[in-house]
Amino acid sequence: MAGEAGDADELLRLVALEQPDAAVVDIRMPPTHTDEGLVAARRIREQHPGTAVVLLSQYLEPRYAERLLSDQPERLGYLLKERVSDIAVLVDALRRTTEGECVIDPTIIRRIMQRSQASSPVQRLTERERDVLALMAEGRSNAGIASHLFLSERTVEAVTAQVFRKLDLDPSPDVNRRVLAVLTLLRG
Repeated sequence: MAGEAGDADELLRLVALEQPDAAVVDIRMPPTHTDEGLVAARRIREQHPGTAVVLLSQYLEPRYAERLLSDQPERLGYLLKERVSDIAVLVDALRRTTEGECVIDPTIIRRIMQRSQASSPVQRLTERERDVLALMAEGRSNAGIASHLFLSERTVEAVTAQVFRKLDLDPSPDVNRRVLAVLTLLRG
């Protein structure tokens, strides 16, 4: 099922009625074109946790990604509109978010990494570790990271373990360390 909404209220009604697997939401929706889509996305995530949300933005606004991810990073995507002109990028983000992953546009990740504060734990990472963390934030699997960086999966696993260690993310059955690592990056 596919639907289209003209504003945030209509979007929320449609999601409640149809219970879709995913909602693609523009951050700036009528009537004010400020953050109605962001507010609607938060409500969708609260009221319909089974619905993945992929947010689209015309502008690079890392603080929006941080606000959403700090609440509940699973089943969330945040892409720049210019990236979804390639439909394969949107389809991939929808697939991955409906599977429970978090997908963030690489441009947003680069901006966040550039503005990381000197006191941020991310600054303790080597360039290779930051590259792996950035690809993790894009929602890539170890195999995807390995392919992108021309490494073996075993090397990616070792680098990922180093990232977790340097960010003080101890193993626990109650947490997803990949998501916590990305949150640490976003909080910079």
